[in-house]
Amino acid sequence: DGFDHWARELAKTGWMHNHARMWFASIWIFPLRLPWQLGADFFLRHLLDGDAASNTLSWRWVAGLHTPGKTYLASADNIAKNTGGRFRPQGLALRADALPFVAPPAPRPAPVGEHWSPDLPTLLLLHEDDLDGTWMLARGLRPVAVAALTATAGRSPLPVATGVHSFVAGAVADALSRHGGGLAFDREGVTALADHAAGLGVGQVVAPYAPVGPVASTLRKLRPLLAERGIGLVQALSDHDRNAWPHATHGFFRFRDAVM
Repeated sequence: DGFDHWARELAKTGWMHNHARMWFASIWIFPLRLPWQLGADFFLRHLLDGDAASNTLSWRWVAGLHTPGKTYLASADNIAKNTGGRFRPQGLALRADALPFVAPPAPRPAPVGEHWSPDLPTLLLLHEDDLDGTWMLARGLRPVAVAALTATAGRSPLPVATGVHSFVAGAVADALSRHGGGLAFDREGVTALADHAAGLGVGQVVAPYAPVGPVASTLRKLRPLLAERGIGLVQALSDHDRNAWPHATHGFFRFRDAVM
């Protein structure tokens, strides 16, 4: 009963409570025996707060693939307790054997970010993974213009929910207005973005660092296009992220204790 409700709620609103996300993933993987990758894709296409890294690792954690052998098993009693008796699914798995473990690639070194030149005319490029450029302005960046990049459709080979597109577009419009206005480009418009930068006469495009996901992939496509026009791409990392990144080696609580 709860499973279908949570699926409909997510599709309609773009939101699902954190507990329900874990219950849903556990039911998807263990009693239903569905591929975890399809469930993760369903979430990423519909969650307004969908994040490629967090979403993937959360599903892998439930399946026992992130922490080897440690799975998350949803229980009817726990669901009933935390929903005030509204839901008590029947037929749930009584055990959750971890899926066959394939070790992920070795962790990459913590990023340090690239440094912009204070002497070059600059286009500040915000993107849907990081729409706050104020820390760069506080460190002396003086862009001649601001733009924004979206890559929402790149979350999945399947259609991404209209509500997600609208949410991202609204967030981008708000960010641009707070930074003095500017143009927005999607991932299919990287050539137009490179031409825009060249037309402004800038020597560098400075963007917040994007670690993984469709924005990171789009920035990789943008870099050579800018280079062809004599423009550098700088992916800057905030001091907060630089200091926190080395602690992102285990679970949330250990990370929280290290950075708080």
